[in-house]
Formats: sequence, C-alpha cells, structure tokens
Amino acid sequence: MALFSGTKSYFYSSPILCKSTASNSNHSHAAHSLDAAYIKRAAQIADNSAGFTSPHPNFGCVIATPSGVVAGEGYLYAQGTKAAEVLAVEAAGSFSKGSTAYLNMEPGDCHGDQSAVSALVQAGITRVVVGIRHPLQHLHGNAIRSLRGQGLQVDVVGEDLKSKIMEEARKSCLLVNAPLIHRATSRVPFSVLKYAMTLDGKIATTTGHAAWISSKKSRNRVFELRGRSDAIIVGGNTVRKDNPRLTARHGGGHTPIRIVMTQTFNLPEEANLWDISDVSTIVVTQRGARRSFQKLLASKGVEVVEFDILNPREVMEYFHDRGYLSILWECGGTLAASAISSGVIHKVFAFVAPKIIGGKNAPSPVGELGMVEMSQALDLIDVCFEQVGPDMLISGFLQPVPDLVPVIPSEDETFAIDPSITPYESRIIFFYKTWDPYGAFSNFSPHPIQMPDGSGAYATWSSAHKFVGVDEPMAKDCVEKIKSAKSPEEAARMGRSMQKQRPDLVRSDWEGLKIDVMYRALKCKFSIYPHLQSMLLSTAGSVLVEASPHDLFWGGGREGEGLNYLGRLLMLIRSEFLGECSSPSEITCEAL
Repeated sequence: MALFSGTKSYFYSSPILCKSTASNSNHSHAAHSLDAAYIKRAAQIADNSAGFTSPHPNFGCVIATPSGVVAGEGYLYAQGTKAAEVLAVEAAGSFSKGSTAYLNMEPGDCHGDQSAVSALVQAGITRVVVGIRHPLQHLHGNAIRSLRGQGLQVDVVGEDLKSKIMEEARKSCLLVNAPLIHRATSRVPFSVLKYAMTLDGKIATTTGHAAWISSKKSRNRVFELRGRSDAIIVGGNTVRKDNPRLTARHGGGHTPIRIVMTQTFNLPEEANLWDISDVSTIVVTQRGARRSFQKLLASKGVEVVEFDILNPREVMEYFHDRGYLSILWECGGTLAASAISSGVIHKVFAFVAPKIIGGKNAPSPVGELGMVEMSQALDLIDVCFEQVGPDMLISGFLQPVPDLVPVIPSEDETFAIDPSITPYESRIIFFYKTWDPYGAFSNFSPHPIQMPDGSGAYATWSSAHKFVGVDEPMAKDCVEKIKSAKSPEEAARMGRSMQKQRPDLVRSDWEGLKIDVMYRALKCKFSIYPHLQSMLLSTAGSVLVEASPHDLFWGGGREGEGLNYLGRLLMLIRSEFLGECSSPSEITCEAL
C-alpha cells in the first residue's frame, strides 16, 4: 500500500541539501530542521492506523532523497500487514538508492522476521534517522545494530542528533506510541478517561438524563477515540441508565471490545451490550455475584470474569496480561474517581459544552477523591485546547509519558518457563488464544500455512473456508472481499457479518468439515516449525484445554461445558508425533 510517492517536497518549496555526519557539531541547522520535520512526519503518518496495529507499535517511515525531496512514505496499517519500511521503499522505487529513511521508532522485527531492516538495506538506503529506540527490552537496539552492521549510518534522535527542534521531534515520536510506552512501564494498559460536561460541570440532570450534552461533532470525535482503543469500559450504572452500544463508528474501521465493570452485577437481562454479533462484551464483577445471571449472559456469548476484590488496578492488570494496549473509560463519576485514585488513568479528554443545567444533586464527571485543599488538585500535563463545533475539548496527561527503557522479560526468558506450570491442576494445561506469528491462520500471516488441497497440490490458508465452493455469486464475492481486506480484523468481521446476514451462503458441509480443516492446518503448522513441535511435545502427559469461556465448540467453556475441539486436536497431533497413532486417517469425532 504505497501512501505517497513522487518528487514533491512536503515541507520546503525548494530542495535542501542534507549531508549528514555522525558529528552533531557539524550537522547544520538547516539539516537539523529537515531531519526534525521528516521525523515529525513519520510520527504523523504512523498515527493513521492507531487502534488497528495493537498490540504492536504505530510505525511510520519517510524516505527523502539527498536533495531533501520526499520519495516515498508508508505506515504499518494493521497487525499482520506489510511493514512501514517495506511500503515506503515500494513507493520510492529507484529513488531509495542513496536516500535517507526517517523512522518514528526503531523497527521491531520479531521472531527473526527482518523484513523492515532488509527492505532498507536492499533498497540501497544509506542513512537512517530513528526517532526513538524500541521501548521493549528484547527489541531495544536490535534493528539499529543490524542496520549499522550492514554499513548504514544510523542517527538516533536525542543521542546522535541533539537540539531543541530535535527534542520536539522526539516528543512527537513518544506521543504517537504513548500507549505502548505507558503499558510497558506501568504494567497496565494505557487508559484514557473521556467525558462530556456542561459549563457548570454536570454530566446529567438531577433525573439522570444526559442525551445529549455535547454536539454531534464532539460525538464523532468520540467515535474516533473509540476506534483508537482496544476496549471501552463502563460501569453498571451506565448500562442500566443509558443502554449504550459503544460502537466505534457506523460501518468499517476498528471496533473495540466492550467491558462492563460492576460489583453488584445488578444489570438488565436485555441490553445492547449483550448483542455480540459484531463485537465481544466482557463483564468483570465480584466473585460469586448472581451466578444464575452469569450463566444467562454466558449463554448469550458474553464473557464474565470474576475478581476476589474488584478494583480498577486489578482489573487493568488482568487486561494487561490479556494483551490489551489502550482502554477508553466512558464511565460515571464514581468509577472515574476510583480509577483515578488507583493510578490507572493516564490521559483525560473533557468535552465542555456551552450549556448550564444547574442542580445541587446533578452528577459530575469525577466523584469523591478525598481532596480538601486546592493544592491537592491534579494538574494535567501537555494540555491542549480545541474547539469542536460549539464545544471546547480540553485534553492532557495525568501522568507524563515515561522516557525510560522498561524492564520486560525477553522472549528467551518467557519461553524458558516450563509450559506445564499453571495455577490449575498439574495434569491440565490451559491456554487462551496463544497463536504466534508463525503460521497464523490468517491471510495476513508473514509465514502463511501451506495446506494440501486434496489433489496433491498445496494451497495457502484462506480465511474464507466456510464460503469456499458455494455455487452462489455472493459467496464467491465474499471470499474475494475477505482475501482483499486490509487487516485480519476487517476480514473476520466481514465473515461474521455475511454469515449472520446470509447463513445460506455457508457451505452445507461446514459443520462437519471445519474440524478436518483445522486439523490439517494445525498438523502443517507443527510439522513445519520444529520449535513449535518441541513446545507441543513438552506437554506430553497433560490434558490441553483451550480456555475460551464463551467459545463452546473450540474452547472448554467457563465450567468445562465446552467441547474443546482445539485442545483435542492438539492432543491428537501430539500423539501422532509421539507415534501413538499410526496415521491421520484415524481422525474421527469418536477419536476426538
């Protein structure tokens, strides 16, 4: 996806010669200005895909010729898509040779995938300017060393390039990946508190009516904020009074998970959030709360997670462990105050409408924080003011973006952990969506699975198996749309939506066939990659359970009521590798 190409200079009306040296003193002011401008541009375009790339960083790359002219740009569109550097090189073409590449962040090539570094080297790039090093310890400095080892000059802002304008450029790189940096250093997801209030500080009337305080333009901005988040969190009171849908926007784009945090579990049996046909909902609550209602929600496909002590800090630590990067809080004042007091809110977006409603008991956006003097007030950092329609948007950080290298276990340290150690029974190993980049079952995998197609040939895994072979133009069109989707999330949503609207387009034998399709894909994956096979064999003697609480077919369910077909298939394949099964032909539902 080439975003920009050609010979237009985006920052200057005439080209500026950019001859860099490793010496900061010899680096001219004009060259510094040009470097800073292109680093800011890299950060700017990196921000275009916020939300889609999670849990990965936002990457942008700008390639400029020796005369200072932009030849190509690119950014990582979504997880599983082409690297920003690859896209920029493709856009620049032959102009890449001898040019400078500007990166808002050091490439984070994982698991030996050196596509970003290789693209720059093979294109003939001679100099790379990096805004910030990768904040994750096991990736920190790796790409920079690799590029320098290939003979490229690499200048890191703040290390090799130092000046006031460079510090401003570096700050833009920190801000565009603030969620990753905050999450890495605080061990909780980056959390943003959003609210709309009247000029006299009310979020609703004394009766609780709150639609609409802010303007339509402000509400559209909220859709944008949601689209940049992994999840949206509300309290039980919001569900009872407002019955929200918490969608990101009307059609297309990234759709965040919905989270409801409720201590009493006093929730309605019917609510928009219980419809999970387009996006999942998770309810977090106190252990033991309304067991019968928990089962009702589970039957609708809503996941329920119980905590011994329900507080924002523990809830956020839990979602950190599940891989969430950024969370938007759209809750009432009581939960907002609790979240702020727990230290899990990093940034605030406040929409102030030019309205006054009064009311002694009308709720405010933040409840009791225990402050008795103005000197205790929390000051926002890097405050921004923006007029949105008739409203004023005030935003700022409650906690500064850390300028630290976080201490995070390396991949080697992580994989060294005995996979049989679990908090459960020693003979059972629970896993939850533990897919890795090698052979992910997606059109977007950098290492796609090659599966036998039945005729002796091999075909690349398709994410549209259930629609393949249906003699209906719409089914064929759906297959092609899924194949050409821009991200795995969009491909999956297309499939779910089509299946819901036109169940007749799903191949009639799919229910019986999908187990065999999954078996063949898993068998290929664990046969191709020795380290994955070793990991599977290390579980010998243990029962494998896919711990999805709401997937009752592939998963084990909340209380073991699921069929756990994914766990069963892995155990079958493990037995075959150990020589306990004579051939794949023994695969039957009875064997599973």
